[in-house]
Formats: sequence, C-alpha cells, structure tokens
Amino acid sequence: MDKIRVHLIIEGRVQGVWFRDSTRREAIALSISGWVRNQRDGSVEVLAEGPKDLVKKLVSWWHEGPPAARVSAVHETQEEWKGEFTSFEIVF
Repeated sequence: MDKIRVHLIIEGRVQGVWFRDSTRREAIALSISGWVRNQRDGSVEVLAEGPKDLVKKLVSWWHEGPPAARVSAVHETQEEWKGEFTSFEIVF
C-alpha cells in the first residue's frame, strides 16, 4: 500500500469550532498519524502521514471540517513519506 505525507494550511473559520479535536478524531479513525495546530493568523496547520487512500479521504474531509467550521481554502503540499509519527496529536 502506498504511503504519503501531506502538509496543509486550512483557512476560514477554523479556530474555536472544534476543528483540531475533530481532525484528531477523524485521523485516529482512519489510522493516520501526524499533528494539527492553530496558527496565529487564524488558520490551522496539519501534517499527516498514512496510506494514500486514507490520507486522501481525510484531505477531502478537511475541505468541509466539522459542522461549525467554514473552510475557505485548503493549501496542500505533498511531501516525502517519512513514517516519523506513531499517533495523531494536537500540538500547542
């Protein structure tokens, strides 16, 4: 199974709407590893690794986010898979 790593910046109303916690739950359910954190500019940053089909499914979810979120843009960068994470965490 192909594994990939993606780095994303998610913009819109994505802070204060359970975006990080919802991301963590979705990632864990899909066995994706990495992290999510808020940025000072109001965006959310994510680094995720896992099986290509499952990461792509999570990327699709990030375009909507949890019910209270209003995603206006998702900037995705593909990176070389490193396998450096064993869990998915909220980073502060």
